[in-house]
Amino acid sequence: MAFATAACCVLTFAGPAVAAAPSGKQKLTLTGTFAPGSAGAGTASSGQTPPHEPNGKQLRHVQAAGVPTASATALSAAQLPGFGGFDGISHFDQATAGTGIYAGTQFELEPPDQALCVGNGHVVEAVNNALRVFSTAGAPQTAPVALSQFFGLTPGIRPGPVFGDFTSDPKCYFDPDTGRFFLTEVQLALDPVTGDFEAPTHLLVAVSRTGDPTGAWNTYALDTTNDGSNGTPTGPGCPCFGDQPLIGADANGFYVTTNEYQLSGFAFNGARVYAFSKLGLERATNTDAIQFFAGPLTTSLRDGGLAVTIQPATTPNAAYETANNGTEYFMSPTDWGVGPALGTRASRLLVWALTGTATLNSRSPSLSLDLVPVPSEVYAQPPNAAQQSGPRPLGELLHDPLELLATNDDRLNQVVFAAGHLWSGINTAVKLPNAATVPGLAWFAVAPSDAAGKLSASVTRQGYVALDGESAMFPSIGVTGAGKAVMAFSVSGPTRFPSAAYAPLSLSSGAGAVRIAGAGAGPEDGFTGYKEFAGVGVARWGDYSAAVADASGRVWMGAEYIPAGPRTTLANWGTFISHVTP
Repeated sequence: MAFATAACCVLTFAGPAVAAAPSGKQKLTLTGTFAPGSAGAGTASSGQTPPHEPNGKQLRHVQAAGVPTASATALSAAQLPGFGGFDGISHFDQATAGTGIYAGTQFELEPPDQALCVGNGHVVEAVNNALRVFSTAGAPQTAPVALSQFFGLTPGIRPGPVFGDFTSDPKCYFDPDTGRFFLTEVQLALDPVTGDFEAPTHLLVAVSRTGDPTGAWNTYALDTTNDGSNGTPTGPGCPCFGDQPLIGADANGFYVTTNEYQLSGFAFNGARVYAFSKLGLERATNTDAIQFFAGPLTTSLRDGGLAVTIQPATTPNAAYETANNGTEYFMSPTDWGVGPALGTRASRLLVWALTGTATLNSRSPSLSLDLVPVPSEVYAQPPNAAQQSGPRPLGELLHDPLELLATNDDRLNQVVFAAGHLWSGINTAVKLPNAATVPGLAWFAVAPSDAAGKLSASVTRQGYVALDGESAMFPSIGVTGAGKAVMAFSVSGPTRFPSAAYAPLSLSSGAGAVRIAGAGAGPEDGFTGYKEFAGVGVARWGDYSAAVADASGRVWMGAEYIPAGPRTTLANWGTFISHVTP
């Protein structure tokens, strides 16, 4: 989420992993329809900054003790077969998106938070806070569309200033079964005068009415205030909001998880899991959300904490898990202090199984959620990333030094279930032999089994990506139905501008050489790291990238980098969309 700060509470788990029953049922409310192809170009933004502060100061260095050691990953100038790419949405695009009453109402935001889904010859990209559709050849099929306009919300900021709705954390999914597109977003109301966060808050969901994402979408809202109002459960310390909605799907369901934070003080309550009938959402006939509150679930981990960032799995080419009347897998980390500068290290993952998903299409769904801890390689809170110096119009105007790039924390960034394995990657500190500790990537291929409803899992292959003298950050792994994997991420260093990159992954040979997909054209020069905007010398970056396989076996990737194109006064980020055939 752009600029949100949060603290994590600690709870000690006791006892074995147990099955959990749903904690309640809610209904998505149909809020309207919108066709992205009907929106024209926007006008200049207001130039106002969001009414909340960036993440607190993160660690500039980490202790080498306990940090995993890895050999340097090679860099290659040769692209993988089928490589191609084009510029996606830039900060200038999102800041100037919006037509009619939405023109000139976009916040200037960092970071972009990458959403990407591909199907039917279309590439749908969303960022904080705009959406655009491209052809698979890279031709724009719509103008950048403000997500506040897409979801029919109150414009973000108008002259006065008058504050409306705040949205963040988009995610996108293409359903290979029916050819429909899904999009999610978090929404918080703002005090119209002060811009402070306030209730109500919502999870927003959109589903395309056809296989053409430039046409009409149905838009829905689920109340996540969770203070007992409007049929919501009563969560600790709520009113609350569901940060960073994460999405996945199987043959039967569409799944969203959130990290629940209290609006007052941003204390962390735990994760919530929502299960919807996929067909019901697509037809707008069954919008019930079966909810699990994952905060109080128990495991045998001796250093347990509240479940956090539970990533649902997506599955390429509809090769779903059908055992136990339908199973959806999830994964999550066990570094319980994953907030900025709070995390330490961990050497286990959690694998989750939601069983009975075929009953989501019935009037009385019967679901069970289990989890099991899995030993893994060590992953640790990463330091911030350095970048190459260059022209910085904003920084030079403000007389501020070159920013570092925030690598956030060690949360899993995406999960894919393909060819019997769950694939995921994570930010981590990595110690190179006889060299400094740098931001790197850990990746995992985990084999789950839930035979007869008894969940187990083990790591089949894992490893690190670490660059000599450079930083790698915010990985996402796209996997084909045949189990061929490619990991997308950003790289930067003292002699490299922030760039989009990727590396192939293999169960047999591990990680291959890193390739640069989109070379950065300058340094990050956005406002979030500058002291005049309450910054501490560390700019927000990424939050997450995206990678997904299409029906033809190509892996599509989206990651943040610094383009050569137009910028606004306050920020210059962009995204690069690329594809390869592994």
